[in-house]
Amino acid sequence: MPLLTLTTDIGQQDFLVGAIKGQLYTAIPNLTIADITHYLPQDNFVHAAYICNNAFKYYPNDTFHLILLNVFDAKTGHFVLSKFNNQCIICPDNGIISMITGSVPEQSVVLPILHARTLIEITQILTNTIAALANGKSMIELGTQGLTILEKSMMKPMIGNDWIEGQILFIDNFENAVINISKEEFEQERKGRKFKIIFKRSEVVDKISDNYAAVAEGEPLAWFNSAGYLELSINKGNVAGLFGLENFKEKMHQQGTAVQNKWVYQTVRVFFE
Repeated sequence: MPLLTLTTDIGQQDFLVGAIKGQLYTAIPNLTIADITHYLPQDNFVHAAYICNNAFKYYPNDTFHLILLNVFDAKTGHFVLSKFNNQCIICPDNGIISMITGSVPEQSVVLPILHARTLIEITQILTNTIAALANGKSMIELGTQGLTILEKSMMKPMIGNDWIEGQILFIDNFENAVINISKEEFEQERKGRKFKIIFKRSEVVDKISDNYAAVAEGEPLAWFNSAGYLELSINKGNVAGLFGLENFKEKMHQQGTAVQNKWVYQTVRVFFE
């Protein structure tokens, strides 16, 4: 029984998600569809890549992953179909594939959508492709090899001899702030030393907690979340809202930036002692 995940920026206030699922079920009646999210931000590919990468890896081999993100911003006139970790990812050619996988997978082809004007017309083409794959057709039969595929990279933390500067790559529904510093990177640079995690210029956390309950209610904490990334939180509170933390944006890359009379912070620094 084929399995497909659906990840979009469409929201769920109109008919589109339901219509796309209808197209898929009509073409592949025994398909199982799993929704990842329909609330990806169109202008934050780092956020989208974080969501997709950390969800997709838990799915079995041969899962199809259909991503609809900022579809009409891509100028290439085609989608990308890639095989990665024994799964198939179908997405616009806007750089999101390499942000999820680390680089454009070697097993990749492009799918033309030049004559499709609406999202439903595009998804019908993609549905037909997925149905053909589910029925045993190969990627090579369905797409074109050798065309240039747009490549973008995930943000990496800046590293010095006794410090790391990370960016806020994701703020969750509870306003916890996820930093693009993995546990492996943190420990590699720490080398057993004491540390101070500094955000909003002067707020400091100097230990890693196991969970939210490790500190008193209302106190900030740092821990490594289930994706293995450094996360700033407040026990029974919202750290992003309280301290003015926001997702990193390239145009506002400063430790503190005034936006509409409000100070916004997008970076977090760790100093080792």
